[in-house]
Formats: sequence, structure tokens, C-alpha cells
Amino acid sequence: MYRIGELAKICDINNDTLRFYEKNALLTPSSRSESGYRLYTEKDKETLQFILRAKGVGFTLADIRELLSIEVNKADNACADVKVLVDTKRYDVEKKIAELIRFQTSLKRLSDACCGGAESAEHCTILEALESNTDDVRHEHHHNEITE
Repeated sequence: MYRIGELAKICDINNDTLRFYEKNALLTPSSRSESGYRLYTEKDKETLQFILRAKGVGFTLADIRELLSIEVNKADNACADVKVLVDTKRYDVEKKIAELIRFQTSLKRLSDACCGGAESAEHCTILEALESNTDDVRHEHHHNEITE
């Protein structure tokens, strides 16, 4: 049996994280000591490691709860049930990556359009592009030139 601090240390997390998983019904201590300490079994440790691995590949708490439910009732579920969860998560990740690539491209265009000089930002193309109603970014930075 492990006390909360021992299990947390073994799994390289803090006690609050363990309590958080309990609060979210992902893990329940197997028992409590006479003095009220949470006690966890080897099976609880394996469940916690399962949770941490699932979280590590991007599953949400709701996803993990569903995976744990399938894990507990393997005989009543098909591999297809698990595959659907993984494929859905993969699709979500692919959408996020595409969105991040769009952000990166837009930020690069904004940065490339700006001279980055010490001039006043009154005519900064980055600010102008962000203020405009279009997605166009000007490719030249226009400043008021001061002539002597």
C-alpha cells in the first residue's frame, strides 16, 4: 500500500495532482488508514500511470475517463471503440497543427512587412494590418520621412 505522498513521488507528480484526479473521479484510493491517510494499491498505481500516459499523448480528462471505463470493461468493448477515441484525438491535433501553421504564416507575413526600425509606430504596417478590415498585409513599411 502506498500513501498519497509515496505514490505521487513514484509517479513524479505532486499530491495536489493526485487529489485533482480523485476529485475528477479518475482515481479513488483503495482504502484509508486508521488515521485517515489515503492508501493506494499496486493496481491504483497502474491506473495512475495509465492516466499520466494518456494525458501525455493529449487526452482530456473526459477522454481518460472513457478510456478507463473501457479498460475496466474490456470484454464489453471492441478495439474499434478505442480506435475511434484515438482517431478523434488525432484529427483534433491535426486541426490544431493546421491552425498553428496558419498563425505562424500570418505572423511571419506581418513581421516581414515591418522594417522593425526605431521610427514612430504611427504608420507601422503591423498595427495598420491589425486595424484593417482585410486580411491583406502590406509588404512595405511606410514611414513619414523627416527631411533636413
